[in-house]
Amino acid sequence: MYLEIVSPEATLFSGEVTSVTVPGINGEFQMLENHAPIVSLLQEGNVKFQGNITIDEDFQNKFSKGANGEAMLPISSGTIEMKENKVIVLAD
Repeated sequence: MYLEIVSPEATLFSGEVTSVTVPGINGEFQMLENHAPIVSLLQEGNVKFQGNITIDEDFQNKFSKGANGEAMLPISSGTIEMKENKVIVLAD
């Protein structure tokens, strides 16, 4: 599935991933390929994603690596939309 993480300043990441985990307002949840369409508000926490990930050098300082080798991006709030194997995270 395709993930795009957009902040007010720039598109921080775009590329193919195998899973995305986000801090929803009702708790953390994960999306895999062919997940049902969803729109949700996000709260403070980490957006985590796995796959063969290449992060642009300009934004590598915003991301960290998790215990399972996933990439993590801390956010304070945002929204997420998943539809037709495309995930868009609008992050603050």
